[in-house]
Amino acid sequence: MTPVFNPSSPQAAPIFTLFVFVLLSCIVILALVAGLVVYACFRYRRRSGEGDPPQRFGSQKLEIAWTVAPFLLLVAIFIFTARAMSNSDPTPADASSPDIVIVGHQWWWEAQYPKGGFRTANEIHLPAGRDMGVLIKTNDVIHDFWVPQLARKVDAIPGYPNYLLLHPDRPGVYLGACSEFCGEEHAWMRFRVLVTSQSEFETWERQQVQIASAPSELLSNEGARLFQEKACMKCHTISGTEAKGEVGPDLTHFLSRHKFAGELLDNTPENVARWLKNPQQIKPGCHMPNMQLTDDQVKSLTAYLDGLQ
Repeated sequence: MTPVFNPSSPQAAPIFTLFVFVLLSCIVILALVAGLVVYACFRYRRRSGEGDPPQRFGSQKLEIAWTVAPFLLLVAIFIFTARAMSNSDPTPADASSPDIVIVGHQWWWEAQYPKGGFRTANEIHLPAGRDMGVLIKTNDVIHDFWVPQLARKVDAIPGYPNYLLLHPDRPGVYLGACSEFCGEEHAWMRFRVLVTSQSEFETWERQQVQIASAPSELLSNEGARLFQEKACMKCHTISGTEAKGEVGPDLTHFLSRHKFAGELLDNTPENVARWLKNPQQIKPGCHMPNMQLTDDQVKSLTAYLDGLQ
């Protein structure tokens, strides 16, 4: 089912209700207008042998009716809209201490968990049935954070952080995207929200705070050496190593993610190798340069990343 028609949170449900009310109102108006036009075409069409029909120059009752009816409809839409705005954007209890900080980058999403002290990319984990305060920021241009089944659209504006409350009703995978054009690869600035039970969420948190596993094989050891030598460490972070870069995604638990490159590629060794060989060919305009790696270097780096669980 289309996400917009399947709300899964108290914040998304009012938007769905408002949409349905306006849609049904428009359908009724369309049916009424179209019906009157069809009726008039048959009822008042000119017939053979008839003269000009009598001319009417106004009807006070009709004029009052078609003025009052739209006015009352607009009042009803205004009331529903004001209520939906209030329910879909509740006042935060404490915006100064968010559970998650979402940062938009060209062209991927970073999810920081301040209380756990870790961060991930393009996959946001939430527990079901619990309020999670989210601070929305951007690292460059204007982006727009939107998960149709969970919340309204929220702009990420340079210098003006916004606050959002997420409260998923049930476990599941909810797809999101940037809905504000932000550059060449805007279409592939997607992400997913993975909602699990509270216990599963806590298990995931404990796994994320662990440092990266040390490579145990010759090929992955070579990949770890290349990661330092090729200056990958200047853009990416891998906990437990000297890599502390913050330009690109944190790769500490890279293998635990289902997709990468803004949901563009499945996280498989084959796709990782393709990406390392020439990221610009797969996602033109992305900020990861072509490092001119040899096939052997790609194999080594792929083996290293494949061990980052």
